[in-house]
Amino acid sequence: MNAHAIPVLQTDRLILRGHQRSDLKDCVDLWSNPAVTRYIGGRAFTPEEVWSRILRYVGHWSLLSFGYWLVSEKTTGAFVGEVGFADFERDMAPSLGKAPEAGWIISPEARGKGYAREAIAAAHVWINDVYGASRTVCMIDHDNVISQQIARKHGYSVWSETSYHGTPVRLYERIVKLPQP
Repeated sequence: MNAHAIPVLQTDRLILRGHQRSDLKDCVDLWSNPAVTRYIGGRAFTPEEVWSRILRYVGHWSLLSFGYWLVSEKTTGAFVGEVGFADFERDMAPSLGKAPEAGWIISPEARGKGYAREAIAAAHVWINDVYGASRTVCMIDHDNVISQQIARKHGYSVWSETSYHGTPVRLYERIVKLPQP
C-alpha cells in the first residue's frame, strides 16, 4: 500500500485521512502543546520530531497496511487531532505482540465535543472490517484518567500494568468476535 492508498473515513462530523506535508504546522502545534504531551513523554516535541512522527505514520501504511489518520472537522476543515493504529515494536514486558496498537490524541481546542469517541469508533470499525483485527491493544499513562475512560468506552480492559521508559503505564486490550466467513 502506498501513501495514496490510505483510506479516507468519514463520520457525521469528521474526516479521517492520511497525513500530508502541508499538515506539519497543525501537527507541530499539537505535539508542542504541554497539555497534549503531558502523558506522552512529558515534553514538547520539536518540529523535527513531529516530522519524523508523520513519516512514521506514512511508513506504517506502506509497510503494514494500517496506520494513523489526521482528523479534521467535515464542515470547517479545522484540525482535530490524530487517531489510528501502529506497531512500534516497543521493547517492553509484557510485549504488546503483533496486535495493532490503538492511539488517539485530540487537540485541546477540539476536546469536549465527542470527536475522540467518533473518530476512534470509525477507526475500530475499519480495522475490524478491513484488516480483520480481532484484538487491538493500547498503552496509557497510569495517571491519564481521561484516556483510560475513553479506552473503556471503546471496549478496552486492563490486561497488565508495567512501566515504559520509566513511566508507569496500563496496557489495555480490546477483543471482538469477528464474523466467520
